[in-house]
Amino acid sequence: MTILKIGREIATENLVKGQRVYKERLTKRRGKEYRMWNPKRSKVGAALQKGMKIPFSETWLTLYLGVASGTTASHISDIIKRGMIYGVDPAPRVLREFLILSETRENLIPIFGNANYPESYRHIVPEVDFIIQDVAQPNQSQIFLKNAKLYLKKGGLAFVAVKSRSIDVTLNPNKVFSQFKREIETEFEIISERKLEPYEKDHLALLLRKK
Repeated sequence: MTILKIGREIATENLVKGQRVYKERLTKRRGKEYRMWNPKRSKVGAALQKGMKIPFSETWLTLYLGVASGTTASHISDIIKRGMIYGVDPAPRVLREFLILSETRENLIPIFGNANYPESYRHIVPEVDFIIQDVAQPNQSQIFLKNAKLYLKKGGLAFVAVKSRSIDVTLNPNKVFSQFKREIETEFEIISERKLEPYEKDHLALLLRKK
């Protein structure tokens, strides 16, 4: 079992035994080592903690927009053991940390790039099964749709962390969430959604399927 529920917490079976990525706790269960997944440090972790079900596959090819230093990506790496994560980020400092992490995890590929211009990494990223988007941009929906059009296969899944204050700080978050869903509804079916309080304020997690 790759994801394990331990009391009220969740954990992933460690792909690299003994490795801590962000000072998370390690624990042993049934002879296997697990890394505790801190929902305060991960939007995907927070959504799972709040009951979202993501049907992960060990062989998924994944495009991660806004991968940062790789906290969440490391847990996805544990889960999709035989797949690959293409992690895109425009910030050199945090991507350097992700690059170091990729040296110990063969299913991570760092890409220094701007998700506003998805064609710029087309020579690296193939068609994928899954997209994760965690970016703080006013045009978040447009960024997501452009990348999904280029890379996500029909029927593929996507996890989007909608950050209302980054899109429009003057609007009620619920209005921002509704607007975002309207903007993507012609291309995507909403499978599940979760607000991320108390882990993240004014965030909505969406699990989507490409039509």
